[in-house]
Amino acid sequence: MKGDPNDGMTPTMSTNTEDAKNVNANKWLEEFETIDVEEANRLDEEEAKNTRSAMGGEDFEAMLDGTTATVDLQEGSVVEGKIVAISDDFVTVDIGYKSEGYVAASEFRSLEGGISAQVGDDVSVYLERVENEDGHMQLSKDKAEIVKAWDSIAAACEADEVISGVVVAKVKGGLSVDIGVKAFLPGSQIDIRPVRNLDKFIGKRLNFKIIKFNKRRGNIVLSRKALLLKEREKLREETLEQLQEGQVVQGLVKNITDYGAFIDLGGMDGLLHITDMSWGRIKHPSELFGVGDEVTVKILKYDREKERVSLGLKQVQENPWERVPEVYHVGDKVKGKTVSIKDYGAFVEVEDGVEGLIHVSEMSWTNRVKHPSKVLNVGDEVECQVLDIDTKSRRISLGLKQLEANPWDVLEQKFPIGSTVEGEVKNVTDFGVFVDIGEGIDGLIHVSDISWTKKVTHPSEAFEKGKKVQAVVLSIDKETEKFSLGVKQLERDPWENIKDRYKIGQALSGKVSKLSDYGAFVEVEEGLEGLVHISEISNQNVGRVSDELKVGDTVNVAIMSIDPRERKISLSIKAFAEAEERADIETYVGDKEKKGNTLGDLLGDKLKGMQDSADEGTKK
Repeated sequence: MKGDPNDGMTPTMSTNTEDAKNVNANKWLEEFETIDVEEANRLDEEEAKNTRSAMGGEDFEAMLDGTTATVDLQEGSVVEGKIVAISDDFVTVDIGYKSEGYVAASEFRSLEGGISAQVGDDVSVYLERVENEDGHMQLSKDKAEIVKAWDSIAAACEADEVISGVVVAKVKGGLSVDIGVKAFLPGSQIDIRPVRNLDKFIGKRLNFKIIKFNKRRGNIVLSRKALLLKEREKLREETLEQLQEGQVVQGLVKNITDYGAFIDLGGMDGLLHITDMSWGRIKHPSELFGVGDEVTVKILKYDREKERVSLGLKQVQENPWERVPEVYHVGDKVKGKTVSIKDYGAFVEVEDGVEGLIHVSEMSWTNRVKHPSKVLNVGDEVECQVLDIDTKSRRISLGLKQLEANPWDVLEQKFPIGSTVEGEVKNVTDFGVFVDIGEGIDGLIHVSDISWTKKVTHPSEAFEKGKKVQAVVLSIDKETEKFSLGVKQLERDPWENIKDRYKIGQALSGKVSKLSDYGAFVEVEEGLEGLVHISEISNQNVGRVSDELKVGDTVNVAIMSIDPRERKISLSIKAFAEAEERADIETYVGDKEKKGNTLGDLLGDKLKGMQDSADEGTKK
């Protein structure tokens, strides 16, 4: 398949926003479909001067009009002569006149600098002056060639024929070409696309079409682009007829963009989108190839009406995922390269086109990995374990921590439930305290396990980061990786067997520890409080608790109820006072040894009666 004669140039392409893979590969051709004759006609005077300079700087219309076909000695005629002498500056020619004529030696010099003539050679010359100011006959070989060549060039132009010429020099605006005479090739007419390096054409023989010649100015303008367009159009028609979806073809990379590459299929371009270049991950098409590379691609879609072709490179290669079930199994250890880091994990390429994900939760048994970049970087070689394979969704789950021993497996053996451990406070939160006990595992002391009796508003009231603390192991959940500790469990629960230590009706003495709108809390023993409701403070109507009691006051109370489950004790100052009033203290003291009754007995009898009445009412 033929490639573009000017590989390496960047075409002007337009893409369809509705389908990034479909590009009108013929768009650039429409932009260059007509020969730029108008541009050639608009060549400025300076370009024309360059052309005339390359061709001798004469008024060629006058020169041509003055020539005759017969051999005479009129100035402006072309005559035949013979070289009789050669020097560094002049070549002497005998044209059969009384004196010999001189031609500048430069007109016989080749590109290499040597004179391409010998004494005795026949040569056609142009008679410029029969006698110049030095008395010599002045001749020109170049102008004779121009005169003789002009007719054939004019005929070729009229017949729209192709002519051949050699690029001899770079001039302003383009190139100078020897087609028998010096002609001008504008830079815009050298190739289909703009050419940056004109030097590479010097010395090459190429075919051209004449798009302008001006006899008066001696200006001949050529075009190579016109021939290339015609050739490309013919090749394009042949290619369009042969293209079929599913066909595998050869092409040349003509242009590379961020989203893909345009491939010359022979007269027309197809788009190879970046997503169809490789089964693996690539950031830019230039990672795979460069302009001018030959590639084998598959035609994925061909829209004949719009003449758009979508190509695929990976489709002509084996899909590596088809081999995954045979090559990889759950539990296998694999090595790969980290190719991408996301917030939720790292993608590892285990082979070209096959990637697996190490989720952030699978990176460490013990450390809380906030971001995968804390563990891995793009480009890192990593060994991991296959956790799951989903060939349908083309997903492989990988684990990094599975290559290390799971500390949770031995945690229960090392720290049995109920054992006491010591560690450093690592972090204090609203809900509890994290304690580092070593082994890379933190235990949590929940706020509810800090004290049996005190209501802890925030753990920072009792703990400080960096301090040592002892705690009791409460539970170990290996599945959810939770290690629960407790501080209050280091002491006896004051509510344990409380009914064995306290009875309903029992009289007690305690200090007011806290006041509230609805009553006063009285500490009956260290860490154990009971509530005296506002209605149980006095027989009189109490408006505010603070009017009757102060924190630190010592009060006598009677136990009205005990609820171990709710951890509540109800106390009454009023009940104690009523019982005290009913009892004749002096009699009580005098009869104490005889009857064995106590104030507690009296209170107990009263409260028991109250409790029985309440129970009776509940039953009804």
